[in-house]
Amino acid sequence: MTDLDGPDDICGAPAKAGYAMPAEWSPHQATWISWPHNRESWPGKFEPVEPVMVEFVAALSATELVRINVLDERHERHVQGLLHGRVDTDNVRFHRFPTNDAWCRDHGAIFVVRDDRTGKTLLALDFEFNSWGGKYPPFDLDNAVPRRMAEALGVRRCPGGMVLEGGSIEVNGAGALLTTEQCLLHPNRNPSMTRADIEDRLRRMLGVRQIIWLGDGIVGDDTDGHIDDLTRFVGEAKVVTMIERDRTDENHDLLAENRERLEQVRLEDGRPLEVIELQMPRPVEFAGDRLPASYANFYIGNRTVLMPAFDDAADEPNRAALARCFPGRDVVAIDCTDLVLGLGTFHCLTQQVPMV
Repeated sequence: MTDLDGPDDICGAPAKAGYAMPAEWSPHQATWISWPHNRESWPGKFEPVEPVMVEFVAALSATELVRINVLDERHERHVQGLLHGRVDTDNVRFHRFPTNDAWCRDHGAIFVVRDDRTGKTLLALDFEFNSWGGKYPPFDLDNAVPRRMAEALGVRRCPGGMVLEGGSIEVNGAGALLTTEQCLLHPNRNPSMTRADIEDRLRRMLGVRQIIWLGDGIVGDDTDGHIDDLTRFVGEAKVVTMIERDRTDENHDLLAENRERLEQVRLEDGRPLEVIELQMPRPVEFAGDRLPASYANFYIGNRTVLMPAFDDAADEPNRAALARCFPGRDVVAIDCTDLVLGLGTFHCLTQQVPMV
């Protein structure tokens, strides 16, 4: 499809044309992932990663289409072999779109939808990706993925006009967006943009009206505080948020501050947020470094919620809490103790394509 530019075109402000980003629990036509291949992201522990991915795709593809980016024909055959006999092949599509790494939430297109008398229209937003502030070059292949996703779907693509990762934002589908100051205001993303500039861009591109700012992200998060390890919408006025009850833990104070901020939030219609607490797991470490193990990094599929687990006493209580939030979906916990060495889990690996 051809990108259209100019001051009167919808790409300057999709929200004015009626486009908005749906909540993750809204119906998907597909979930998009980029299959892990960069062994440097899992130093000395890449072998356990692919079996976790197979388990994840098997659970998700049982109820919705999964689109998978692979490097080339050889890589596609490799992944097909891993999935053989484990997944419904009718619910898997491969795309030979090479990537630098696996984190499709952050390098993939972000989709917005317009719903009017003529029906629903899908629009792919192509924000700039700079590998979380230039931390892991090269990232040119990742930055090219949104264009290729839009072309594969046959939908229009609009430049996002700023550096933005999908894991740094969370929407309720009713006008509110959650993010963190640590990430979006970090000078390694958009140094020439003020907070007001960033808020304006989010409103114009994503169709949101209210920006809710939390503070810092969890220890070990190399993304500079992505919201999808902290607090997630599970309803228009309901969130789950991570807490740490151990006052000696380095996550305690920053999570407590974010929890206090949520208490002060009032939505546009005056409603407070209903806040459900999820307890952090005990520290997960590798080579002496703490990893960003968080139950908030779950992914909401059409009929399944995939929650990372960490062989921890908090696994089942948190799974049960999420199950109460999603009574129409199966909440499946999959051990991500090895996967999180790559500094992300299921939400970081996925990008939903809304149903139109």
